[in-house]
Amino acid sequence: MHDLPWLLKPADDFNERCAQLADSLSPVDEVLALANAALTVNQSNRLYRALQKLSAETRTVLSGTLTPFRLGIASNGTMDLMIPSMVTAAIRNGIDLEVITADFGQVAQEAFDPVSKLNQSHLDAVLLALDYRAYPIFAGEFSSSNEKSLSNEALGYLQQIRDSFTNYGGMICITQTLACPPYELSGNFDAQLDGTLRRALSEFNFALTEDVRTCADVMLDIAVLANMVGVNQWFDERQWYMSRVPMANTFIPLYTEYLTKLIAALRGKSKKCLVLDLDNTLWGGVIGDDGLEGIQVGQGHPVGEAFLAIQQWVKALKDLGIIITICSKNEKNIALEAFNKHSGMLLKEDDIAVFIANWNDKASNIRQIAEILNIGLDAMVFVDDNPAEREIIRTMIPEISVPELPKDPSQFLRILCAARYFEKIDFTDDDAQRSAQYKSNLRRHEMLQTTPNLTEYLASLEMRIRFVPFDEMGRKRIVQLINKTNQFNLTTRRYTEADVLEFEKSDHYVTLQVHLQDKFGDNGMVCVVICKAYDDYWEIDTWLMSCRVIKRRVEEAVCDEIVALARSYGINKLRGFYRPTEKNKLVKEHYHKLGFELMSSSDSEEVWELLTDRYHMKNPPLNIEKSSLIK
Repeated sequence: MHDLPWLLKPADDFNERCAQLADSLSPVDEVLALANAALTVNQSNRLYRALQKLSAETRTVLSGTLTPFRLGIASNGTMDLMIPSMVTAAIRNGIDLEVITADFGQVAQEAFDPVSKLNQSHLDAVLLALDYRAYPIFAGEFSSSNEKSLSNEALGYLQQIRDSFTNYGGMICITQTLACPPYELSGNFDAQLDGTLRRALSEFNFALTEDVRTCADVMLDIAVLANMVGVNQWFDERQWYMSRVPMANTFIPLYTEYLTKLIAALRGKSKKCLVLDLDNTLWGGVIGDDGLEGIQVGQGHPVGEAFLAIQQWVKALKDLGIIITICSKNEKNIALEAFNKHSGMLLKEDDIAVFIANWNDKASNIRQIAEILNIGLDAMVFVDDNPAEREIIRTMIPEISVPELPKDPSQFLRILCAARYFEKIDFTDDDAQRSAQYKSNLRRHEMLQTTPNLTEYLASLEMRIRFVPFDEMGRKRIVQLINKTNQFNLTTRRYTEADVLEFEKSDHYVTLQVHLQDKFGDNGMVCVVICKAYDDYWEIDTWLMSCRVIKRRVEEAVCDEIVALARSYGINKLRGFYRPTEKNKLVKEHYHKLGFELMSSSDSEEVWELLTDRYHMKNPPLNIEKSSLIK
């Protein structure tokens, strides 16, 4: 997997295109195209050097296309050599990455000094790139001590580092599990013997995993990565002794790809929707030619079992909240027979949020799926065994992710899993209900087509809305929405779980989480508002909403609630901000439509104000089930 086989190889003229990048007619598009390939370390270095030669204007446009992220790195190894690969991998994953590194081996010094370089750099996160050699307790001789005492000492040291960076620098920490080197004392018995490195590292990794589950920090699972490629290959002693590089050069592209996938997940850029072909993708054979009994899927046949494994993976993704859709050139009634009648099929029609099978071009069908689901094309992954179809979609819809697949279907699952399109940093109740929510949205969409007008449609939905201040129960979902919502987001400010906890506790902030239900089901948490409270006015720091409920007048109900709440506190003025991005043009007129007055405007920000005593309640057709005014 070190060569990132789900990505296309760089074009033959890659070097020439890098050299001419600054003079390209469309340098931003060219950067995105060059980065979106399986780059070696040398190729990443070449592209990185070309990026440094771009004009300031081009860099600004590129940054506006991507999501900015400032990453600090503290390590016991040499990480500077990986920065070009990090930056190019980040571009591939939608991130404009700026990297600030601590001096070599200065992890504790950087963490414990309040005015250190990393603590003063206003970072979004710090990567604690520590392997087992960073912990003196693991780097010494064999000890007969209990392995828990060894791991606890190492965990205590790491916790001090994490706490210091969080307290002094205000950033989250990306921690790493520890890969176990291929050194043994007693063979198989090492896993059972107190004091061995293998047993101590196993205990450390388990304890770290449990700890990270309950805090705002996230984890890069290096132990799994090293095991996946083989620890004998992962560790390169010569490289370590000569230059303190913590892994073999071969695996730098894979390491940086997985790191930037995690960073993208922190910014809500993981994929939401899987778009699947059918013939020779979900089953072997062509159902239109071979018939229901002629396709291969299920137990008892080597090819059928390979496709069954893919379906098991798809089913598990659905349970994690990924939207499963079908886009196939087929007769729909024939294709559906496989889901409803074939005994070897694990996936059923009910697992599919949108099922499109016709003879139209797949690019048009994929755009239709995105429109029905109301999601961006960049949130989708298209899987098709046919290389011609893959190339067409890459050309027609460059925003979508299209993994390369080998000819052998037994290798499909390995490639799809390794690509990590659906990286998660948490799992909420809303995630668990995601598939059902989108199925319900489809029924709403169908009803809209048969209702005479929007007013009658909204009334017929029988919507019920709840307004609740931020709390522990909703915190993870609040953080998730803050960091992944781009279209209906007035300021696109990003906050960590620690930030949200501070908003909960502070008397200087007024917060709202908004939940919506209707006769088709529970939409879950759909809106988040953060107001900074001053003596005589409130600033609306953050106002965002899920695209699933756009055009249902939810924003009017939210504005009514904010105004009513402000009036109850004796506040006469609200101040709102619109900070334009490439993706939030949808809400450019948001404050104007609600009756706010434009006070000032620049390229980077508009400031709007509303006098609460002059506001006329909108009273949209939603039943207020719970108001934040009622304690």
